[in-house]
Amino acid sequence: MRRIAFLFAPLALGILGAAACGPSVSGGDDDGDDDGTGVDAGPHTGGDGGGEEVSGECRKMDLIFVVDDSGSMSEEQMNLGTNFPMFADLLNSYTISTGETLDYRAAVTTTGVTASGVQTLPPPFSMSIPFNQTGMDGRFRTVSGMTRPWLERTDANMAQTFAQAARVGTSGPGLEMQLRAMELAIQPGTNPGFIREDALLGIVILTDEDDCSFRQASGINISSLEGCVGTPGIPAPADFLAPLDQVKGDRGRWAAAVIAGQTACTSSFGDAVEGVRLKQFQQASPQNVVFGDICAGNLQAALTQALDSFQAACENFPPID
Repeated sequence: MRRIAFLFAPLALGILGAAACGPSVSGGDDDGDDDGTGVDAGPHTGGDGGGEEVSGECRKMDLIFVVDDSGSMSEEQMNLGTNFPMFADLLNSYTISTGETLDYRAAVTTTGVTASGVQTLPPPFSMSIPFNQTGMDGRFRTVSGMTRPWLERTDANMAQTFAQAARVGTSGPGLEMQLRAMELAIQPGTNPGFIREDALLGIVILTDEDDCSFRQASGINISSLEGCVGTPGIPAPADFLAPLDQVKGDRGRWAAAVIAGQTACTSSFGDAVEGVRLKQFQQASPQNVVFGDICAGNLQAALTQALDSFQAACENFPPID
């Protein structure tokens, strides 16, 4: 848990804890404007006439888990690994209306994004501390037993291998960048071949910190001891909806679940801060994003909620033109 001044902590001789946030890197224009790509930047509602598309049903899911790899996350990662076989069993038993089973794949990345800048501390400290961190930048994690950067339903020991991949370690960057890491992970250039046009994209974000996602790779200035809410220059959480719309072509073709702090809390996992920006992301598109509380002390309920929302989205998947 890096609730306070992640950079200042070593200089404070233990007076302060380390801070949590999340810078980001350079990126394109994600303001949701129509750029001629044919993207529906709003929810797909189906229709009952007037030439509007009628929702169909997906047969595939592409699942990305964005797992916090900072110093306080070992228990949560272990619990994710423990509960994923249950998650996989539910996916394996899920059938669509034709009786077909679901063709799904799953991948893991972390909240770490390469970035640099300074943290400017207010009085009485009145100092600026440079930081320079290196992250996975949305790339998928591979472990022994994987033949590609993701796992598929038919892979031998799929659930057990995923559990190993989900244990991403606790030595990642101190500035968590959950939304930017998600944005990078879905880009075709980051993980070629993973996202399929006719598959529902499902995102699960697991973290005990709030988001601090910038898009620039350098020149970041963090001017708060706690969190990045309201920090000048930081994109609004709602700005990270447009890239998902653009990659999938319709808001009805993706769904997300955030598992973070509903409030600041202490559980069997340890401490969590309130995910203020992450809740704003969920509230910006509640028909697509659900919020599960990491403070429950066990991820089974939150993962089940995530899967329920993914299955509902799959049942109403807008048809591909």
